[in-house]
Amino acid sequence: MQTDVIIIGAGASGLMCAIEAGKRGRSVLVLEQGGKPARKILVSGGGLCNFSNRIMGPEHFLSQNRDFVTSALSRFTPSDFVFMLEEHGIEYHEREEGRLFCNDSASRVADMLLSECYRAGAGFEFNCAVSAIKKSDSFTVETDKGIFKSKSLVIATGGLSYPQLGAGGLGYLAAKQFAMKVTKLLPALTPIKFSPEDARVFSSLSGVSIRCALSQGATSFTDNLLFTHTGISGPAVLQISSYWDRKSSLSIDLLPGVDIYSALTGNKSSKVLLSTLLNRYLPKRFVKLWCDLHCAPKPMNRYSTQEIAAICRGLHDWVLRPGGAEGFNKAEVTLGGVDTVDLSSKTMESRKVPGLYFVGEVTDVTGRLGGYNLHWAWASGHAAGQFV
Repeated sequence: MQTDVIIIGAGASGLMCAIEAGKRGRSVLVLEQGGKPARKILVSGGGLCNFSNRIMGPEHFLSQNRDFVTSALSRFTPSDFVFMLEEHGIEYHEREEGRLFCNDSASRVADMLLSECYRAGAGFEFNCAVSAIKKSDSFTVETDKGIFKSKSLVIATGGLSYPQLGAGGLGYLAAKQFAMKVTKLLPALTPIKFSPEDARVFSSLSGVSIRCALSQGATSFTDNLLFTHTGISGPAVLQISSYWDRKSSLSIDLLPGVDIYSALTGNKSSKVLLSTLLNRYLPKRFVKLWCDLHCAPKPMNRYSTQEIAAICRGLHDWVLRPGGAEGFNKAEVTLGGVDTVDLSSKTMESRKVPGLYFVGEVTDVTGRLGGYNLHWAWASGHAAGQFV
């Protein structure tokens, strides 16, 4: 079977690319190893699909070349995706920090994309496993559903995150096959594990959530931290995991923006217990464990000024030495990917292999939590769709 364009992967970037290519009159075939499209879209945003963010710029992405995203982002904005939703009568809302979610269900977005693909004339082969990719005058893709040929080939296979949804390394293997570089791959937007020693101490706090400022070096995120049986999770942790070097300690300010020193010294003549005061700011279960570990159980009038200062330093700079990050099975995205040095930022086409394109998570572009990774899928798929 011969088409103008073959797209491997029916995720967010592949579907967007199929829509745009089909609108241009290109014949498009999408090959998907799973039984249905848009599987990561369906689980995104807790099932409500955090599809984009009002605040969009290169500073929200990690890449060895951060400016690589600029061209695609400028040509497909959050407003462009919102326009698509409105055309399909899909209502949405904005949450903190510009995060955009559907009101109803992520399935509405998946259905919209699939409908647009069919309207643009794209065809699909599901449960289709790719076994080989070859290039001569055109591309030949060998699968368990037959052999398919095309002038342009788009790799939209995603990263290594969510292996339970069929993620794999096909896209990276394809890049290496054509002598393109792939940067180091790590799980990102992932929970962080305690060291064995800390796990024994803090596992009892599982389920406790604290708003904190979590930092490594100059990089810091203020959001919720959630204790689990094995470590820490929550938005602040997922964000910092993309920047954590897997070696350094993390600093946790348990009371960002709170002058706890003044609050405590203001009660220095009181018989109130330290834990009673801290309960006003932090969950009781955490306060009890923290006080057991760091200070004697006595009333405020028995603490020295130096002791109070030391307690406050600990609350504003709890140094945590993690035992590692959770793997790809719990990561939302993959950090790293096909080196953008080998790609055109305008078209997503390989600089080494004419007609070969890479879009979405398979590229060395990783967004922060908050709709950025899905928006990169839309923007990069849209960019490639204009040229395949």
